Amino acid sequence: MTIISWNCNMAFRKKWMLVMDHQPDIIVVQECEHQEKLLEELSAASPSAILWFGDNRNKGMAVIAFNGYQLQCHKNYAPAYKMIVPIRVKKDEQQLMLFAVWANNPADPDGQYVTQVWKAIHYYQRLIRKTNTILIGDFNSNTIWDKPRRNGNHSDVVKVLQRKGIESVYHVYHQQQQGKEKHPTLFLYRHEDKPYHLDYCFVSKDLLEQLQYVEIGTHQSWCTFSDHTPIIARFKKE
Repeated sequence: MTIISWNCNMAFRKKWMLVMDHQPDIIVVQECEHQEKLLEELSAASPSAILWFGDNRNKGMAVIAFNGYQLQCHKNYAPAYKMIVPIRVKKDEQQLMLFAVWANNPADPDGQYVTQVWKAIHYYQRLIRKTNTILIGDFNSNTIWDKPRRNGNHSDVVKVLQRKGIESVYHVYHQQQQGKEKHPTLFLYRHEDKPYHLDYCFVSKDLLEQLQYVEIGTHQSWCTFSDHTPIIARFKKE
């Protein structure tokens, strides 16, 4: 299984072929137009399922599956957490709980970025299990911005997930420390000298044991199309 997350900076229908080169089974796309605008362009790739979330039909979040994977929004999805969405993923005997993430809710007075993730992982704590669990997307956060004496910063999120045996595939595969990442996923204003690592894929231990590789897109290859580069993770097929 190959899963990709990419904040495409809108107009995914004009850019989707870029990610198809990696033969994805599931794509999580932030800043994506409504699925009605995607269907005609994506028809050539024969997606097996598409879910879309958002208030702005030009700038929401889509989850797109291929190769027979099916998607179903979990019945306990809480719209209050906006773009942190629990999704059941099924194919044959395989079942996963996928949390698609775009941490960006300006309406929340407590904080629009990592605070959203912090609240959501507590609300969904019974769905975030020690097996068959993935949290992937644009978290808009990094340990470098941790605020002292404040609960719910990026490091707190990482620790809560680690207590369930859930780890960042990038940090494990590339042997990196949180806050000291060598591979950025955002180049602010698309400037190569303003790099940050904001996009993550966290998985439970059973999936981590099946991990084959993790790739982060480069500035050279992707920043013509977006200020974000994708995170691409491939797992062995059962």
